[in-house]
Amino acid sequence: MSNVVLVSDMLRGFMEEGHALYCGPEARKIIPCVQELLKRELAQGSHIIHLADAHDPDDLEFQMFPPHCVRGTVECEIIPELAQFPAEIMHKRRYSGFFETELEERLKELRPDKIIVVGVCTHICVLFITAEARLRDYPVEVPRDCVASFDPQWHEMGLRYMREVTGAKLV
Repeated sequence: MSNVVLVSDMLRGFMEEGHALYCGPEARKIIPCVQELLKRELAQGSHIIHLADAHDPDDLEFQMFPPHCVRGTVECEIIPELAQFPAEIMHKRRYSGFFETELEERLKELRPDKIIVVGVCTHICVLFITAEARLRDYPVEVPRDCVASFDPQWHEMGLRYMREVTGAKLV
């Protein structure tokens, strides 16, 4: 057995300037850290899964957030800095990587020693993915230098919630 790294929404729609939900220059600072983590984990035999937003054009989420990562657009693409790493891609349409995806079944097949969650946004998708993995009794680590958000206060709240409520280990 080995680890599974779940990469949340490291997509052009969130990580590149000019898109509706660009997370900002602070979020881009995690890219080298994520690259290093992926190199290290792949060298140890870990499995990488990108959990990637891909919405229908009329998705109800657009009542809360501007349209973003519409299925089939460039916004749904993994950022070029991470695209070269061997990984599975699972499209999701909600904050959770488990909702209406095959993630739960895939994790049962892979039987990871632990799950490492990286990406954006700390207080939204990263938080929900972490919480749901913990609800399924997986040990979860969240490297602080590999998660980011567009709002520093919410970022800190997300980290605190993951540590104190879900029991995830912040490293």
